[in-house]
Amino acid sequence: MHHGRAMRGAGRRRRGTPPRAGAWWGVGAAVVIVVAVAIGIGLANPASPTAAGRPAPVATPSASASERDAEATAPAAASDPTVEPDPSDPETPALGILAGLEAVSGLAPYDYDRDLFGQRWADVDRNGCDTRNDILGRDLLAPVFKAGTRDCKVLAGDLIDPYDGTAVSFVSGQNTSVLVQIDHVVALGWAWGHGAYAWSSEQRTVFANDPENLVAASQRTNQSKSASGPADWLPPEPTLRCAYVEQWVGVLDAYDLGIGDEDRAAARAALQTC
Repeated sequence: MHHGRAMRGAGRRRRGTPPRAGAWWGVGAAVVIVVAVAIGIGLANPASPTAAGRPAPVATPSASASERDAEATAPAAASDPTVEPDPSDPETPALGILAGLEAVSGLAPYDYDRDLFGQRWADVDRNGCDTRNDILGRDLLAPVFKAGTRDCKVLAGDLIDPYDGTAVSFVSGQNTSVLVQIDHVVALGWAWGHGAYAWSSEQRTVFANDPENLVAASQRTNQSKSASGPADWLPPEPTLRCAYVEQWVGVLDAYDLGIGDEDRAAARAALQTC
């Protein structure tokens, strides 16, 4: 705009005034040269603050590349068979419970007596049905109940043994009922030496009839287990050991029972395979 006004003014200059266009264009040419040089420098050096108006971006490591590296190494660590399960892992809660159980010798100050655990198969939940029939009705497949007993008295059914996986037919009768028995997961004799000796009679009766500590089992596996802990007995079918030990540890935790070193080690070894 200034150049235009200067040119129009030069055409109306007063007579006798020397022309100044040469000086003006000299200055303009100098400005053009300076601008051209600056532009040339900017093109030759695009990282220059003068050319770009801001510093050139600095390359930074790719976050996605770091994540890919972490993902690539994680499976190798997780699949390492020498790494023990983390007790805080939600998939192995029983290991954490086992680690927190009190260590005891397993020796009671006086001898175990079954009668100290109250009436056998008492109706502690007062549903009108004794504990044995409650567990049979729960654990047998297709149970058949005696009419008029409000689905209490079990006459027949089929059992898949929870310890060896074999099928056993149950028929109520003097010589046949014994083939399916009710097992205490944590045996009464074992519990006695690990803290139950100090309980009240009422507490022992509740424990002896607690459905969480009872399963229907075949005569063979129930008698082979007897009053053993994991150090001396585990289900003969390896695939059933995890469920058994998890239940066993859960009962100890629920009743604040202690545990000896050998049983703790055996239970830990079983749980680490789960």
